[in-house]
Amino acid sequence: MADNGSSDSMPAVKDQSLESTAISSKGAAGHHLEKGVSHTEHVDLNRNLEARIRNPLEGVPREELMSRVEAFAQEKGLTEHISLLRKGALVAQDPSAYEGITGPEALNDEEKVALRHEIEHKWRLPMKLFMTIATCSIGAAVQGWDQTGSNGANIFFPKYYGIDGTDTRSTLLVGLVNAGPYIGSAFIGCWLSDPINNLFGRRGVIFISAHFCCWPVIGSAFCHTWPQQLACRLLMGIGMGVKASTVPIYAAENSPAVIRGALVMSWQMWTAFGIFLGTAFNLAVFNTGEHINWRLMLGAPFIPAVPLMVLIYLCPESPRWYMKKDRYVEAWNSMVRLRHHPLQVARDIFYIHSQLELEIQLLRNSTYPKRFVELFTVPRIRRATLAAFTVMIAQQMCGINIIAFYSSTIFKESGSNDFQALLSSFGFGLVNWLFAFPAFWTIDTFGRRSLLLFTFPQMTWTLLAAGLCTLMDQGTARTALVALFVYLFGAFYSPGEGPVPFTYSAEVFPLSHREVGMGFAVATCLFWAAVLSMTFPFMLASTGTVGAFGIYAGFNVVALVMIFFWVPETKQRTLEELDYVFAVPTARFARYQLTEALPWFLRRWLLWQRKAVLRPLYDREKVGGAQTETQTQTQVRREGAVEADAVGTVEEKQ
Repeated sequence: MADNGSSDSMPAVKDQSLESTAISSKGAAGHHLEKGVSHTEHVDLNRNLEARIRNPLEGVPREELMSRVEAFAQEKGLTEHISLLRKGALVAQDPSAYEGITGPEALNDEEKVALRHEIEHKWRLPMKLFMTIATCSIGAAVQGWDQTGSNGANIFFPKYYGIDGTDTRSTLLVGLVNAGPYIGSAFIGCWLSDPINNLFGRRGVIFISAHFCCWPVIGSAFCHTWPQQLACRLLMGIGMGVKASTVPIYAAENSPAVIRGALVMSWQMWTAFGIFLGTAFNLAVFNTGEHINWRLMLGAPFIPAVPLMVLIYLCPESPRWYMKKDRYVEAWNSMVRLRHHPLQVARDIFYIHSQLELEIQLLRNSTYPKRFVELFTVPRIRRATLAAFTVMIAQQMCGINIIAFYSSTIFKESGSNDFQALLSSFGFGLVNWLFAFPAFWTIDTFGRRSLLLFTFPQMTWTLLAAGLCTLMDQGTARTALVALFVYLFGAFYSPGEGPVPFTYSAEVFPLSHREVGMGFAVATCLFWAAVLSMTFPFMLASTGTVGAFGIYAGFNVVALVMIFFWVPETKQRTLEELDYVFAVPTARFARYQLTEALPWFLRRWLLWQRKAVLRPLYDREKVGGAQTETQTQTQVRREGAVEADAVGTVEEKQ
C-alpha cells in the first residue's frame, strides 16, 4: 500500500478534458479555479515534492474574486446573502488581515469581534454544535457498552449454551459469539456506510444504525441457543459498523479546525465511557443469579440507543453533505446553526465551495466501486488510506481489546474469583474513561502523531509487566500487580491510541471519498477485532497470560515503527490543507523522519543538545514568497474556523 516517488506520477484522472472543464466550472465565472494563479503554478495534489501548503484563494484580484462571488450566489440561490458572501470571500482569502479590508466590504465592529472571539475563545461554541457533539457522544457510548456486555457474560453464557468445555469446538464457538458484532461490522456494516450516507445523509445513517443497536440487543437477552445469540450479535454489528463509519465524519465536518480533534475525539472518550458503564452494570447485576445476570449484561446496551434515535434529528445536517448534493440553501441554513455569526457562515460556505468545484466534476461520474478502487490507486488518497489503515490496525495490535473483551477471563486466570474479576474489569473501565479526558487538550496541542509516538512505548512495557506478574505465586500481591499494570496500560492508551484512530481517519480523506475511506478504515479496525476475539482464547490456552501479553507487547513495537514512517501529523490543519500534506510522497515523508526527525530527537532528548533545531517538512507557500513553519502555525490558528474540503483526485501540472 505504501508508495514511492515514482508512482506519484500516476494521473488521478486520465481524461484531460476535465482540466478545461474545471477551469470554467460552476461559480468560477469563467476564470481559473485558483486565485488568478496560472494553471501550471498549482501544487500537484498527487506529488507535492516541495511539501508546500497554499490557501487556494490567495492572490485572486479583488475584482475577479467579487465576480466569482456574484456568479456563485446567483447559481446557488444565495443572492440574498451576497453582501455577506463578498465579505466572507475576502476574509477567507487572507484570514489574518480581515481588519484591513476596505471599501463597501469593510467589516463592522460586530463582525470583527466575532472573528476575533473564535480564536481567542475557541470553546465558546453554538448550542447546536454542542448538542451535535453530545448526540455523537451518545452514539459512541452505545458502541462501548455493546463491546463490554459480553465481557461479563463470558463467565456465564458458555455453560448455558453448552460450549463451556476446553475442546477446540467450544473455544471456537465462544470466540465466534464474541466476534459476531465485529464480523457484522467488518463485512457488512462498514461497507453500507457509503450508499446509505449518499441516500439519507449523516443523520439518517445514525438514526438507522441506532435501530440496529437497539432491537437485536434486546433480542440477545432472550436467546436460548448460541446460533440465535450469534445472529443477534451479527445484526448489532451492522449497526455498529455503519455508526462508527459515520459519527466521526459527522462531527469532523461540523467542527472548527482548531478544536476539531478535541470534538471528534469525543467518539473515543464516550466509547470509553460506554465501556465503563458496561463494566459497572455487569458488576451491579452480578448477584441477580447466573440464569439471568448474563442476559441483563447482554441486553442492557440498548438503553443509550433510545436517546440517540430521539435526538439525532434535532441536530443540523452536515453542511458539507448538503453542498455535495448541490443543496446550498440548506447548507447555509445548517451552517447558521453551527456558527455564531452569519459572516463566519458566508466565509466557510464560499471557501469550502472553492475547494469542491473540481470534485463536483469528478462526482458526476463517480460510482461506489470506482471510489473504492481509487482508495488504492490515486496517490493522494492512497497515502490517506495507508495512514488510516495504520492507526486503525494499531488499535488492535496494541492489545486494548484483549482487555476490553476478555478482562474478566484474564483476571480469573490471574487467580481472582468471579466477583473479583468483574470488580477488576470495572476498575479498568473507569481508568480507560478518566484518562481519555487529557486528550481534549493534548490532541490539538501536541498532535495526533506525537501522542501515538509517546504512548506506544509506554503500552509496550506495561503490557509486558502485567504478563510477567502472572508468573508470581497466586495471592493478593499477584492479583494487585496484574491489575496495576493493566490499569497503567489503560492510562497510556486512553489519551493516545484511544482517541486518535477515529479522529484521524475521519479527517484525512477528501469529501469525495470520505464515506468509503472511513468505511475501509473502520472495517480494518473491526475485522481485526473479530480476528482477535476468535484467536485470543486459543492464544490464552496455549501460551498463558504471560505469553499472550508478551506477543501483544511485541505488536506494540511493530505498530510504533509503522506509525513513525507512515502517519503524518494533521493537528490544526484545515481539511483543505490535508490535501497538500498527503500530496507528499510516502518515501519522502519516511526519509524525512529517518534522516531529520529521528537524529533531532536523539540529539535533543538523549544528548541534551538544547540548541538542536528540527527543519520543518511542510512550508506554507505564499504568492511572492514563503513562510516559516512558525508563521505557518500562527496562520493555521487564525484560520481555525475556515474549514475546507479540497480535491485530491485531479492531477494538475505543477
